[in-house]
Amino acid sequence: MKIAQIAPIIESVPPKNYGGTERIISTLTEELVKRGHEVTLFASGDSKTKAKLFSVYHTSLRKANTEDIYGPNIWSLLNVGMAYQMQDEFDIIHDHNSQNNPVSLPLANLSRTPVVMTLHGPLTNGYSKSFYFYRKPHLVAISKKQRVPAPDLNYIGNVYHGLNMSHYPVSTGSDGYLLFVGRVHLAHGMEEKGLHHAIDIAEKADLPLIIAAKLDTSIKEDVEYFKEKIKPRLNEKIRWLGEVNETRRNQLMSRAIALIHPINFAEPFGLTLIEAMACGCPVIAFNKGSIPEVIQDGKTGFVVTTSDEAVSAIQKVPSLSRAYCREYSLKNFCAERMAEDYEIIYAKAREEKLGRSITKRFDGTLRNEEFNSFRKPLIKNKSIH
Repeated sequence: MKIAQIAPIIESVPPKNYGGTERIISTLTEELVKRGHEVTLFASGDSKTKAKLFSVYHTSLRKANTEDIYGPNIWSLLNVGMAYQMQDEFDIIHDHNSQNNPVSLPLANLSRTPVVMTLHGPLTNGYSKSFYFYRKPHLVAISKKQRVPAPDLNYIGNVYHGLNMSHYPVSTGSDGYLLFVGRVHLAHGMEEKGLHHAIDIAEKADLPLIIAAKLDTSIKEDVEYFKEKIKPRLNEKIRWLGEVNETRRNQLMSRAIALIHPINFAEPFGLTLIEAMACGCPVIAFNKGSIPEVIQDGKTGFVVTTSDEAVSAIQKVPSLSRAYCREYSLKNFCAERMAEDYEIIYAKAREEKLGRSITKRFDGTLRNEEFNSFRKPLIKNKSIH
């Protein structure tokens, strides 16, 4: 199958440090190439891939300090524009530009080639309205809970994220600290990842907390929040490391008592959760969004509702098996499973397009043998490994 993967060019694919969406795109792209598909990745020029790389800019926009990197800047528009201009070269276009500002949605709605769009962000009211208006692209949710605010969009399926995590380090014990991994970011006046809650929990539990988090200095509100609410609370026990690479993050996860994930919003997935569990690190998270779908409560961590409940949960962490945490994550959130799910979705999207064109051709009288003749090439492509 000829597949276009359109990544945002804010970060490289894979990202050098923080960048959950880009890591998923990278994992999926490489797995699809491995399975025999002909994949073209539209991404920044410093991306690394075994697919064919098509780039309109030599480096990621964040690295280049480009203005308005999260908005409809000229390079992001060129990136998606070139992909859709080449649409006839592909069987499927998989567009990942759905978060923040879905700049490619009007192009996706006009595309002759079937388009699958993964929803990488929460479906807020303003965000979901655009998908009600432009209904042609097939939408993929990354959890069941993500769909709740907007249940009537043009969904084609759910696909949980997956990563190649078999090489992640794992240990049988910890070095006695709690860990927070994420991004310091305000949305609607509220810090989404709940870093201040993580500090509260660590202080109440009288345990060290290591904070490995991204702070985008180009976003004034985030910087002000950090200076006013977080920096004054840092000390020898509450340590700020800032943004770290994958190797360092995995080392921290493998030796932590638990990952503390006290989010303030309905998170649609939570990539750091599956990575922590793959390192044998249990997760203690607030019960919002998809958290109960990702964590196996009482086995790979604890789903709580308050900081006090989180402190109590820390006392129960020794009863959990770090080996089981790893086994659970690698089984349920692996790259192979994610790629297989997307292959099925690509097939459904192509079948729907073929079905519509055949129905129109035969004036509504569609015979099974005629439809099956159109499906044969698709089934052959899908079975490539």
